[in-house]
Amino acid sequence: MIPYPIRNQFRHTIGQLDMPPRLLLGPGPSNAHPRVLQALGMRQVGHLDPAFIKLMNEVQDLLRYAWQTENKLTIPVSGTGSAAMEATLANLVEPGDVVLVGVNGFFGLRLVDMAGRYGADMRQIEKPWGEVFELDELKTAVAQHRPTILALVHAETSTGACQPLDGVGDLCREHDCLLLVDTVTSLGGVPLLLDEWQVDAAYSGSQKCLSCPPGISPFTLGPRAVEKLSRRKTKVANWYLDMSLVGQYWGSERTYHHTAPINMNYALREALRLVAEEGLAARWQRHRETAVYFWQGLAELGLDCHVAEPYRLPSLTTVRVPDGVDPKAVTGRLLSEYNIEIANGLGQLAGKVWRVGLMGFNSRKENAALLLAALREVLA
Repeated sequence: MIPYPIRNQFRHTIGQLDMPPRLLLGPGPSNAHPRVLQALGMRQVGHLDPAFIKLMNEVQDLLRYAWQTENKLTIPVSGTGSAAMEATLANLVEPGDVVLVGVNGFFGLRLVDMAGRYGADMRQIEKPWGEVFELDELKTAVAQHRPTILALVHAETSTGACQPLDGVGDLCREHDCLLLVDTVTSLGGVPLLLDEWQVDAAYSGSQKCLSCPPGISPFTLGPRAVEKLSRRKTKVANWYLDMSLVGQYWGSERTYHHTAPINMNYALREALRLVAEEGLAARWQRHRETAVYFWQGLAELGLDCHVAEPYRLPSLTTVRVPDGVDPKAVTGRLLSEYNIEIANGLGQLAGKVWRVGLMGFNSRKENAALLLAALREVLA
């Protein structure tokens, strides 16, 4: 007999898990590719098993291809995209560092919040949500604030705007500051050339254009960023995300730090293998063609996009809500009647836009056509 009583009030008999077949056309997660889901279910090995170490090397090289970089410290962080965002700031920001953030959406504000928690001397420049920063505006701000780090969101998930990066890396080198870039909604779907654009640090997520479930997140530091990390005067405040430690596990040492999410690495490897099979040029073109088809269909329905076309993300479109329409009622009907998920606006755009993601595996004209047809019926 067990010498103490067992409480059974939470011992429920529940059915086998069965989730509805949603078409995920919001800002993320997107539907995972079937091959990715198959890889996710493969049997586990240990996180120091020779077969897993071989896989780690493959993931790193495939990430370098997807980002177009030769950065040695290019790894997947064990956590969602926000963990990679925090890893970037935790490793590069020391108390008193001046960090300048371009805020033109929700995730710019998150960068401000996170960097401030690591003791940064926060500065920010702002644009209306949906607009982007001109190079001259960035030049003026960098000259004024003299930051240690300039942080920009390449693909702002809250607005659907794509920030041009041409010339920004040169600007940062002129002023001896690091360029940090959020590529969560652009990696694998939008032209992205880290080395050519002289980006020093970047992070992303798995659940957007890579069509992998959330839970693992790409992260990279270039040579200038690694140098700053190596000469820190203080320890990285976040032990779990300290790349001076994690980097030893992903580097030649293979020193234990934490137990890597084995199956999520399987899934990411397959997602990146799909990127390499298709080729970046073809993949970027597919996202662009699908988006243009969708934008033309919106115009035929009398619906407007929030972002000017030259700066519009192919992977995520913000659609203006017509006057007199309840945006939540529309998203609710799309979900309940058509099994299609799109999202409402965030922050300044709450109640003003819908956010539609056509990313990765979901970036296909038949998905755009299905959503347009459903919108036509719901709005009628």
